[in-house]
Amino acid sequence: MPQHRYSKYFLIIFLLGDLISLNIGFFAASYYQFNSFDYPERYATLHIFLNILWVLIFFSSRLQDINRQSQLLDHLNRVLSALVINLSIVFALWFALQPVEYSRKYLFVTYLVFTIAIIVWRSVWHYFIRYSRTKGYNLRNVFIIGAGDLTETLIEHFNESPELGYNLVGIHDLIEGDNTLHDLEKMALEKNTDIIFCHLPNLSEDDVKEIIDFAENNLIKVNLISQFSRLMTHNLSIEQYGNIPIINVNTIPLDHEMNRIVKRAFDILFSSIVLIGILSWLIPIIGLLIKMESKGPIFFKQKRHGKDNEDFLCWKFRTMSFQKNAEFKQAKKNDNRITKIGAILRKTSIDELPQFINVFLGDMSVVGPRPHPIALNEEFQPQIDRFWQRHAVKPGITGLAQARGFRGETAELSDMSGRVKLDRFYVKNWSLTLDFKIILLTAISIIRGDQKAY
Repeated sequence: MPQHRYSKYFLIIFLLGDLISLNIGFFAASYYQFNSFDYPERYATLHIFLNILWVLIFFSSRLQDINRQSQLLDHLNRVLSALVINLSIVFALWFALQPVEYSRKYLFVTYLVFTIAIIVWRSVWHYFIRYSRTKGYNLRNVFIIGAGDLTETLIEHFNESPELGYNLVGIHDLIEGDNTLHDLEKMALEKNTDIIFCHLPNLSEDDVKEIIDFAENNLIKVNLISQFSRLMTHNLSIEQYGNIPIINVNTIPLDHEMNRIVKRAFDILFSSIVLIGILSWLIPIIGLLIKMESKGPIFFKQKRHGKDNEDFLCWKFRTMSFQKNAEFKQAKKNDNRITKIGAILRKTSIDELPQFINVFLGDMSVVGPRPHPIALNEEFQPQIDRFWQRHAVKPGITGLAQARGFRGETAELSDMSGRVKLDRFYVKNWSLTLDFKIILLTAISIIRGDQKAY
């Protein structure tokens, strides 16, 4: 029977750590707002509500379940996803109830400090638990049945990653005939095995069923090593068709409903802040400047391909002289069609801000592959392998390709090829953490100025 399962304490450790982080944020906001850690009596209700809400979010998001195979960014992505859901609920209630007795700055400081505190303490925990495993704590005893090259690769992985805490206690192969299955099960119990790995090509279906029955009767987990492991991709997933398990070899993170909910919640939250806090006063100013310099509409709207190649109208501030029914032509350096105010808007990327309307409406996301004019897609799609994979998710105002310098004119095939390669990487590796990183890199690029922004 497996012993020394320290993970049973993780739930209380994570919940207490998160609540301490939240309350640090709340009392920091009190000190900021009232110059004291004490707060007015009316804030007690808000204090209790935020704590209860986080407990509900914690359990619904299962933030206590930490996979030892996960990297720090995977861990933080789950935490940040829960924070986005939490903030979306608070944001929605704030607008619905209009609680004038509470300060918005107070709430902002609370969640700013809370976010920093929870990221710091969860990161410290991540590295602490990994260090403790290298010292012999929080280990999982591993017993492998069935030899082979994949088994050797797995053993090598365990040896090269002691911070994961896998302790190999035995490896045996039934083919050799030295041991019966009953003998191996007996050895697994004697070694206090936590996990049994079965190499499928060397085991019959009846053998595997017997091992699973034995494991379930002794609280031992069973993992199967199959020939599909050779595909070496994290884009594999198991789907159930009736009673038949089917392997999907090209699943992406945003195929999962919870990930889509988190990303959409973030999009609504972010776009609402921009629409209310910036565009509400910026549109009249920019619109006036555009009208003063040239005739035509304030906004430039163009059909572009969105998710699953569905057309939508992409909004931008108009930056060129207006020509009705003009054919598509990429903007080039020193393009004489660009107006003076348009040049400034394009250089600072302010011309893209109306696309937050598209984000709020659900046609786009804050982060994702940039939507190309349809003519551009039709030109390059036949020349670039798996071009359409970038359309498996919603297009974004900014994307990984733009954050890495692939923006502006695509004069050469290599320009578009590099952009598509990064877009495909984003589609396959999406996480909320990656979105935040791209937003930060984009902000830095805008501040520094980009030579390709014309």
